[in-house]
Amino acid sequence: MYKGFKNIMDFLTALVAFIVLFPLFLIVTILLFINNNGSPFFFQVRPGKNERLFKIVKFKTMNDKKDDEGNLLPDADRLTLVGKIVRKTSLDEIPQLINIIKGDMSLIGPRPLLPEYLPRYTETQKRRHLVKPGITGLAQVRGRNAMKFSERLKNDVYYVDNLSLGLDLKILALTVKSVFFKSETVILGQTVDEVDDIGLSRDLTPNHFKQKDHEH
Repeated sequence: MYKGFKNIMDFLTALVAFIVLFPLFLIVTILLFINNNGSPFFFQVRPGKNERLFKIVKFKTMNDKKDDEGNLLPDADRLTLVGKIVRKTSLDEIPQLINIIKGDMSLIGPRPLLPEYLPRYTETQKRRHLVKPGITGLAQVRGRNAMKFSERLKNDVYYVDNLSLGLDLKILALTVKSVFFKSETVILGQTVDEVDDIGLSRDLTPNHFKQKDHEH
C-alpha cells in the first residue's frame, strides 16, 4: 500500500521542488557552464531498482583539465571554487530531482552506487536493490564518516525490510537537520560514493577495494 503512495509522493514532491528551485538550478547551471568550460552536468550509470541501470545526473563540480600527457589532473586540482560551494551546500544533488520525476529514483532510499559493486554484494546486501535508490537514505543520516561500508549496506537492507511512511519522515527530518545545521552525520554531498571519491576505501567485502567515482 505505502509503496504505491510513495511513488506518487516522490513524483509530486520532486516536480514541485524542481519548479520552485528552477531559478537556482538555472543560475548554478550557467555558473558551472562558465567554470567548467561548457560542462555543467555529470552523468554516470548506476543500478536502480532490481539492478536496472540508469544514468544519474548531478551538477559537475570539477573541470576536465589534463596534464601534458593527457591525463586528468588530481581531483583537488580540478575542483573549482563554484564547484566547492555547490558541493558543500549539497546543490549538486538538485538535478537528481529529474531522476525522481523520470521514475529512476526516490527521494529516500539506498544511495545508488557503481555497477562494479553488483557482483561483490552478498545475497543479503543485494536486497538494497529491491527498492528505488534515493537522494538520501537511512545510512546517510544514521552513520558518521568513519562508518564501515558494510555497516552502511546493513542500514540499506534494514530500510528495505522496514520501509514505512514513519521511517521516511524520520529520515527526511534528519536530512534537513543535517543540511541546515551541519551535523556530523554523513549528509548529502558526503555519501559513501563521494567519500570514496577522495581516496578513502571501504570494506564492501573481505576483499577491500576502492570505488572510484570520478567526474568525466
